[in-house]
Amino acid sequence: MSELQNDRLLRALLREPVDVTPVWMMRQAGRYLPEYRATREKAGDFMTLCKTPELACEVTLQPLDRFPLDAAILFSDILTVPDAMGLGLYFEEGEGPRFRHPVRDRAAVDALPVPDPEGELRYVMDAVRTIRRELAGRVPLIGFSGSPWTLATYMVEGGGTKNFALSKGMMFDRPELMHALLEKLAQAVTLYLNAQIAAGAQAVMIFDTWGGTLTPDDYREFSLAYMQRIVEGLTREAEGRRVPVILFTKGGGQWLEAMAETGCDALGLDWTTDIGEARQRVGDRVALQGNLDPCVLYASPESIRRSVAKILERYGEGSGHVFNLGHGIHPTIDPEHAAAMIEAVHELSQPYHP
Repeated sequence: MSELQNDRLLRALLREPVDVTPVWMMRQAGRYLPEYRATREKAGDFMTLCKTPELACEVTLQPLDRFPLDAAILFSDILTVPDAMGLGLYFEEGEGPRFRHPVRDRAAVDALPVPDPEGELRYVMDAVRTIRRELAGRVPLIGFSGSPWTLATYMVEGGGTKNFALSKGMMFDRPELMHALLEKLAQAVTLYLNAQIAAGAQAVMIFDTWGGTLTPDDYREFSLAYMQRIVEGLTREAEGRRVPVILFTKGGGQWLEAMAETGCDALGLDWTTDIGEARQRVGDRVALQGNLDPCVLYASPESIRRSVAKILERYGEGSGHVFNLGHGIHPTIDPEHAAAMIEAVHELSQPYHP
């Protein structure tokens, strides 16, 4: 594997000194880029794009060819794991992801296989290997998975949901069944992320998109406990350096201390948490990633610059900050506005790294 020419991201995630604050964006390979839309059209549909390693590599690298980002993130989807468990993932126009075989009873949970990452999910590992080869050490590659709780909500509901009626219904009425499902998912995600690391991912991130919908007690029992189990089971050393782990619970700002105790290296923050206060709360236990409101990118480049300056100032001096949006970039944002953010981060963060 080629030597990394830019390892700012990995250093910041481990709170080691950097020259400027590194920056990447959630969904940086996505619909806001015309070149992504062209490749997506060539693929024909979203799942073909995900399942064709050369095309997944192409869209992963597109934002890096356009912007001086400090990381690549694997182009994939969090629902690849439930799909590999045989749930029949498909995408309904305007509806988002759906499953043909939702999981709603004991027989369905018991029947779920734990997929072999180099079997049913080999296309993801092939994408990781292809991207690493094509990156040739430019920047590190981030691998990722959805959290067990987040994946479980889609699997039980049969797709996206606004009120979590079926998944929370199972959690409240049949907690032992929900735990059995989460247990299986924790095993599957651990294998999946370790396989990504073996294939060449240099950092990994767990996306807990729906953990923030839970009460504090339920969050600890049904979401955080399983993320902790995954963190404990991950390969933390590869190619002679540490593989950092980032946990991100959208809406999870009230639980940062508990999240920091899982043994992860960094916490992702959405825009509803003040990054300066978050740093005071978690001290030097973990790095922090975030946390510009994605809607700031609809504003003028001058406004974007002011908002970036404010977050950098709130975080303050020293390493341990990876600049990012508080969630994914919106499809209708002008790429030039993303460029303005990235440029502002690199330029304005210099004084914070004396």
